[in-house]
Amino acid sequence: MTQIIPVILSGGSGTRLWPLSTDHSPKQFLALASDQSMFADTLARAGDSTRFTAPLIIGAERHAALMEAELAGPDHAPARIILEPSARNTAPAIALAALASGSGDAVMLVMPSDHVIGDLPAFLSAVDTALPAARDGWLVTFGIEPTGPETGFGYIRMGENLTDAPGVRKVERFIEKPARDRAEAMLAEGSHAWNAGIFLMRADRYLEELAAHAPQMDHDARAALEGVDLTARLIRPDAACFAACPSDSIDYAVMERADRVAIVPVACGWSDVGSWDALAEIGSADAQGNTVAGDAVLIDTRGCHVHADGITVTASGIEDLIVIANGSHVMIVPKGRSQDVKKIVEAMKARSQD
Repeated sequence: MTQIIPVILSGGSGTRLWPLSTDHSPKQFLALASDQSMFADTLARAGDSTRFTAPLIIGAERHAALMEAELAGPDHAPARIILEPSARNTAPAIALAALASGSGDAVMLVMPSDHVIGDLPAFLSAVDTALPAARDGWLVTFGIEPTGPETGFGYIRMGENLTDAPGVRKVERFIEKPARDRAEAMLAEGSHAWNAGIFLMRADRYLEELAAHAPQMDHDARAALEGVDLTARLIRPDAACFAACPSDSIDYAVMERADRVAIVPVACGWSDVGSWDALAEIGSADAQGNTVAGDAVLIDTRGCHVHADGITVTASGIEDLIVIANGSHVMIVPKGRSQDVKKIVEAMKARSQD
């Protein structure tokens, strides 16, 4: 069996889950969806040594200590960390991983470090399904079977089946986050999946497509690693070369432009945990519909999500609210309005500058 290199993207700042997630300690390093961090959950997803080799992590230099702490212990001794000196989005980050993979035809499973996958066997089965196509040179993405007309995700229209890879379909096109009526129409039509941002592909094929469609990015990523020891635990690209690299996502730079792009649809309990509303949806609710993390005393309270970090939250007679509290901040928003966190963070920044 081909062993797959898990490539874990850990450069996000996670400000949509403020006040718990901050730039200094973003959501992937917090225990939000289980009793361990989301980073640790992602590592565990690739823990089967018959399928996977040691992981390759790509994250920000300022989070080096956090990543090292997550990788402590003998089980993760062979893991390597590429420390990005600046944020240049996912396409350059994955280019660094492909160049550091150690073998041109190595197969990479690229995963964000801050997603939830509730059904691991279903996900691993999808990886197994995608592997023959990836080995054959297809860039494979995983499409989440939609559960509703979600407007916060991009969509992928799936085309015909690949003849040599059962369960894998060609990608017809990528679709930006739609308006609700368009999302409803796509669900009614079928053959559409949510874009999860998870990929399986050979390192050499990714670099080939990058050179064809984003040659400057390919050049600058290679220059950033020239002369760098790629076998080291901590891999530090040249800061000036990497800063010069164009910033773009893998979707825009490569996937939407390449010819041999395929998709495996999967229902695996996936969430990008992109808001407090999303986190509330994946939690286990009590008889009153409340989801609670931490120490809370709720009286006559229904349909609320409460997250208490290090303090006790008490509430009575409230409904359909999100209450997030830690030692320095309390945030309360109605359910369905957790995207307002962006405005709150901006207001807090403006206040600190006054």
